[in-house]
Amino acid sequence: MELGVVGKPNVGKSTFFAAATLAPAVIANYPFTTIEANRGIAYVRKRCPHLDLGRPCQPSNAPCQDGTRLVPVELLDVAGLVPKAHEGRGLGNKFLDDLRQASAFVHVVDASGATDFEGNPVPPGSHDPLEDVRFLEEELAHWIAGILARQWDKEARRADLEGTAPEKVLHDRLTGLGLAETQIHLALRDTALDAKMARWSHDDLVRLGRSLQRRGKPMILAANKADLATREQLARLTSADGYRVVATSAEYELALRRAAKAGLVEYEPGARMFRVREPSALSPVQGKALDRVRTFLEDRGSTGVQGCLEEAVHKLLDRIVVYPVEDETHWTDKKGNVLPDAFLVPRGSTARDVAFKVHTDLGNHFIRAINGRTKMVVGHDHPVEDGDILKIVAKA
Repeated sequence: MELGVVGKPNVGKSTFFAAATLAPAVIANYPFTTIEANRGIAYVRKRCPHLDLGRPCQPSNAPCQDGTRLVPVELLDVAGLVPKAHEGRGLGNKFLDDLRQASAFVHVVDASGATDFEGNPVPPGSHDPLEDVRFLEEELAHWIAGILARQWDKEARRADLEGTAPEKVLHDRLTGLGLAETQIHLALRDTALDAKMARWSHDDLVRLGRSLQRRGKPMILAANKADLATREQLARLTSADGYRVVATSAEYELALRRAAKAGLVEYEPGARMFRVREPSALSPVQGKALDRVRTFLEDRGSTGVQGCLEEAVHKLLDRIVVYPVEDETHWTDKKGNVLPDAFLVPRGSTARDVAFKVHTDLGNHFIRAINGRTKMVVGHDHPVEDGDILKIVAKA
């Protein structure tokens, strides 16, 4: 699965991306630092089942650190979005095309209100970050409406004559966005539209686009630069109706992760504190910078970056983790590796869905599955649960 890191220029998107992935990204205090999309891997944390087994795991796709499984998530950092991007302003068309496969968006906003709509620096508090949230949603709605609008009249009339369901028409036209028919159905239910698709106006398509984005590509707000924002500014953002909001300081998270990589501190992403390995090895500038970070952590509990990712994956997208194995008794693959893989799947996924996640052939030739914890045999439509260990039995 993929999370798109979005927002206007100069709010800390690339810093957030780099802090979450330690992948290289150009970071600077001016608009449109990012031109080509950056891709990297971040991780969300889960308690590893090897603690229940009593034997160490041997991970393949998801590392394990002291009993915490780190399950990979792909992050995409795209060019900043400005008003009228759907009309081609800024790098808008490229920005929007880069986002097609994202499952959800992490919208990084400047909680301190120190950047205008274009990403230019302004006096702190002079810009309302909630306006950024509204304009980005409008841009996404117009983008989706623009995709639907291409030769819409002709196709809508034909579909009305043939009695084709709107869900089918929209799904076919939006294939590149990766939306499920159930998400489209819910978006249609949310939007009061004429029974005849040929009567839908452009404004109707924009309203539908807004519902499709909320249902199919939901958004979490990273209230970034929380180290510079006042408590009142953060409170206004975190109380925004209809949004999940996490206060973040991507700059502090990046500083800690780079310091840990350099061996200066001991720090795990999402931790409430860090430890300096050798204080005498720090320069005065480094020491003062880490003192500021320590004060922030004591006040806020974390930098928020890891928490934002996990809120997006586990709560916004409602993903759970399953562990496919070939030996349901010892929880190993055919080579004897304990709990080699960990996969994120939507809550409500079936045993057969997991089989397809592992390999298409397993899904196509699925016979049954065996729960490694209970040793119970389950059928293709059995819903898996978070932390399940699953052996897939398929035809040879």
